[in-house]
Amino acid sequence: MSDHAYVPEIATTRDGVEHEVQGWQGDFYGGKLGFWLFMLTEVLMFGAMFMVLTYYFTLHSQDFLDASASLNRVLGGFNTVVLLVSALTMGLGLLKMRSGDIKGAKLMIWATIILAFVFLGVKAIEWTAEYQHGVFLGLDALQSGNDHSKPFGQILFFGMYFTMTGLHGFHIIIGIGLMVWLLKRINANKVTPEHHILHWNIALYWDLVHLIWVFVFPYFYMIGADVGGYHMPDFGSIFAGGHSNGH
Repeated sequence: MSDHAYVPEIATTRDGVEHEVQGWQGDFYGGKLGFWLFMLTEVLMFGAMFMVLTYYFTLHSQDFLDASASLNRVLGGFNTVVLLVSALTMGLGLLKMRSGDIKGAKLMIWATIILAFVFLGVKAIEWTAEYQHGVFLGLDALQSGNDHSKPFGQILFFGMYFTMTGLHGFHIIIGIGLMVWLLKRINANKVTPEHHILHWNIALYWDLVHLIWVFVFPYFYMIGADVGGYHMPDFGSIFAGGHSNGH
């Protein structure tokens, strides 16, 4: 048996009889179909959010443009490139797995994990800067009826911004967990070039994650690109403590 031979999973009945588990690893097309159905639910969820965002944009266009102009397009753009490169490394990893290059596939998975952590780190810096400028869920600027409240349209915009980027970030964390699990399955010889549906589905999931961001970035960061008044946040004071009520 080779180092990366497929090791079937064995189950034991109540009578102590062992038998090979006939699961999704041996049903490539069924496994793909099931995962595509799962991804459809993800598209429906984010699609509904984009519809809500579009509806309120028609009602509060100027507020949305002003709020968008205050976001950091440099960090948002950098994260976009990071995710696009991570989609490349994930795809290369799958190709290497299918061609029998197990070591190369694992290397590409690790590269994707590192890029995912880079994305989360940049987003954490961005959110911290926004908190220090008083714009975050629960702070006065995003609460109606006080002296520091932003216009209602901007409150809606930032509410959707933090909700959707936060949910997307949660999907990034799930993706990291899935890739770590995939590496463990590869090391246990349960994912091989002949039985790689798990790798295929996780690559599809990661494609969905980066595809969603491809729509999130222009919708939130770029619609206000032509609005004056954009300024780079002062990142030197991010971790100095305290926050202001202006953005």
